[in-house]
Amino acid sequence: METALEVVVGQLLRERGMKLAAAESCTGGLIGHLLTDVPGASDYYLGSITAYAFEAKRRLLGVRPETLREFGAVSRETALEMARGVRQTLLDETTLDVVIGLSVTGIAGPGGGTAEKPVGLTWIGLSTPDGDWAWQYTWPFDRAGNKAASAQQALQLVADYLNGMLNH
Repeated sequence: METALEVVVGQLLRERGMKLAAAESCTGGLIGHLLTDVPGASDYYLGSITAYAFEAKRRLLGVRPETLREFGAVSRETALEMARGVRQTLLDETTLDVVIGLSVTGIAGPGGGTAEKPVGLTWIGLSTPDGDWAWQYTWPFDRAGNKAASAQQALQLVADYLNGMLNH
């Protein structure tokens, strides 16, 4: 039987002495839900901020208004600023060099898409002591499926980082 990704991520965070903070938009707290279903998650999970609206992204995560105006909420730039922002905002008594910031912003559907930014478009950002990354996906599912795919891929990217599989 395959181990759930949220369990694997928790084990990796614990082994490496790292902590995770999440900034969720289109996933609406699903990543936090998955992580906190694992007993002992408070050892490595700082929490999440569900910043759905522009104003929440700006005020709670420090996403710059000009970033939102120029690139929109669903963009590489916004995902990176969200990941950096949550890493700073949820920093506890530990130092920044052991905190990973994870962000997800996208268009879950069924409405809200455009020709340039279709339903299912999602950006996932990661801000780490080793650098920042962002990835773009376009999921083909319904709203629940797009949210689930985004949450699973976000956790997979955290696992990949912790396993040394991301390169700049």
